[in-house]
Amino acid sequence: MQKVVRSVCLLTAISLFIVPSWSQEKVDLETITRIRYEGFHDSKVMEFASGLMDSIGERLTGSPNMKRANEWTREQLTAMGLSNARLEAWGPFGRGWANQYISVRMTSPDIAPLIVYAKAWTPGTNGVVQGKCIRATIEDKKDFDKYKGKLAGMIVIFGPDAEVKTITEAPFKRLSDDDLAKMADYQVPGERPPFRMADFVKRQQFVKELNQFFADEKVLAVIDHSRGTAGGGTVFVQSGGSYKVGETTTVPQLTMASEHWSRIARLLQQKKDVTLELNVTNTFYDDDPMQYDTIAEIPGTDKKDEVVMLGAHLDSWHAGTGATDNGAGTIVMMEAVRILKALDIKPRRTIRIGLWSGEEEGLLGSQGYVEQHFGSRPPMDDPNMKGMPTLLRREAGPVTVKPEQAKISAYFNVDNGSGKIRGIYLQENESVAPIFESWMHPFKDLGMTTLTMRNTGGTDHLSFDAVGIPGFQFIQDPIEYESRTHHSNMDVYDRLQPDDLKQISIIVASFVYDAAMRDQMLPRKPIEKPLPKEPEKKDDQ
Repeated sequence: MQKVVRSVCLLTAISLFIVPSWSQEKVDLETITRIRYEGFHDSKVMEFASGLMDSIGERLTGSPNMKRANEWTREQLTAMGLSNARLEAWGPFGRGWANQYISVRMTSPDIAPLIVYAKAWTPGTNGVVQGKCIRATIEDKKDFDKYKGKLAGMIVIFGPDAEVKTITEAPFKRLSDDDLAKMADYQVPGERPPFRMADFVKRQQFVKELNQFFADEKVLAVIDHSRGTAGGGTVFVQSGGSYKVGETTTVPQLTMASEHWSRIARLLQQKKDVTLELNVTNTFYDDDPMQYDTIAEIPGTDKKDEVVMLGAHLDSWHAGTGATDNGAGTIVMMEAVRILKALDIKPRRTIRIGLWSGEEEGLLGSQGYVEQHFGSRPPMDDPNMKGMPTLLRREAGPVTVKPEQAKISAYFNVDNGSGKIRGIYLQENESVAPIFESWMHPFKDLGMTTLTMRNTGGTDHLSFDAVGIPGFQFIQDPIEYESRTHHSNMDVYDRLQPDDLKQISIIVASFVYDAAMRDQMLPRKPIEKPLPKEPEKKDDQ
């Protein structure tokens, strides 16, 4: 009998030891169940999608559509019942821009319409123009001499040869178990090549010099080809000039579908004359140098002075309607707060949503918001940084935090397309791992299984992370984000994944709810130390 008792005690001790970590953190499964039911059975996420992508469309920062999107999101959040829905200004940003019309066709040796888009912040043609084409490949300033005196009145077919590969498999991907296992392994920072801001600045300076060279040579227009090898009429297009006042390029710039660009390039290689007809109408807007973030709240109760934030960037590029980048993030964040309001959730902490502008130009909107509310770094002497936020430039100096910084528990971000959530990046914050493990457990049946200590970059959570606020981006299935939609003309409503967007909305709503109801705020990691200024890199290095 005594041996049996000892065995039972031993088994009990072992069972206590192996209780999964998710059970150590209190999770309100009844409310999670209600969130799941509301999100799956009465979702409004695709209604938001059509309102934003179909009715408003592209949302380049500074454009009239960006203003419409700010106002529309504010109205929608107010209609849901959120409090203090408002637009908060940041800036000055610079010039607004939009394309109203574009038509490009070959007129010899054949007559053919061409797939082409205007580059942002470049001028139009001021009516119909025609010109002969000339091929030019310029990689650095040394190449300028090869083309001096040869480009006046010409349409420059610019860049290296386009590579278009046969599509042998669908450009659509879900993360496999092996993919997730690899992501879960921490990647030592030293194993990755460091990002050199000096190299980026040098490249930007070369672009300015190249644009000035084309202007001095009196080029009629410059046409490059879409990036990547996918082809199929997908055109990836961004900017061709600066949005800063006084730095506007004066030559129209376009990006063409690779297949059409390659046809012209082959004809020129065969010494045949190629002429194009262009008609491009672009408009610059200088009425308001400031830009705006959309902000709204669900007020808290006993801990209302503490805040949990969720957000995504509202701006986009202009060739598509910004559906997966980042209309998807915007609409799931709106749906998450709608779910919480529909269930009449009374959070202990205030829940605040932020929809950012200027992300595509360098996380400018979220940086502006964080600098105004939570903390900042000193300004920099670099003329390229005049009027720009320095929050993410660690060489600028140490972070000075503001009182509000101590009251933000967490910030959650979505900005990697419309693929469902598979996990979350911990941003090297080990203390949140057992907490997130417990919050994630109710969604393992929906495919969320992975925590990784890795950092991920390029999204607005970095603005919060920079001042010591726990900021997180979710791991998502790639779907066709990089292969087809990211910054392309195919970034439209039809490329969204409705079921995945429902799953994202539910998980975000639940994580925000868990953070808002928790007794303590989420644990923090140290603010990163400032870096020494990068030494200037000589041209011959």
